[in-house]
Amino acid sequence: MTGKKIDVDRIDLDRMKEKTTDNPGMLPYAHHSGSAIIKPEDKGKITGRAVAAMHSQTDMQMAQIYDQMRLLADQAKKIQSRIEVSERIYQASIAFEPLINHRYFLYQKGDGTDFMSMIAPEEWGRKKDWATFIAEVKLLADHTWDILRENS
Repeated sequence: MTGKKIDVDRIDLDRMKEKTTDNPGMLPYAHHSGSAIIKPEDKGKITGRAVAAMHSQTDMQMAQIYDQMRLLADQAKKIQSRIEVSERIYQASIAFEPLINHRYFLYQKGDGTDFMSMIAPEEWGRKKDWATFIAEVKLLADHTWDILRENS
């Protein structure tokens, strides 16, 4: 090996210590040529991505909540409709004892009074005893009526 010899006595260790650190991993820059490249990040770009991701996530959650609210509103409308039909049925003329889980038919006569029948609108002969078919219903165990079909 040829080359210049290093004179160890001439090395200023205090001066070299200023150029080193005890914790090289904490430096905001690469501390030697073999270190990983450290590039400063664009904070606006990072914040923009985070805000966009946050909006995407919250929009999805709000859509789920909206769908749940719509489902609850639809269920409330069905319950309200069941209440109205049940009240109308219990005001109607019923010439038989309705049984749970059986189908019945609610009609309105020409004079405006309601009556229940076991005969479907399609099953009546030429002489029908009603003016308007209201609904096909089924008696539930809690004595409310489930609407199977309505005259729309």
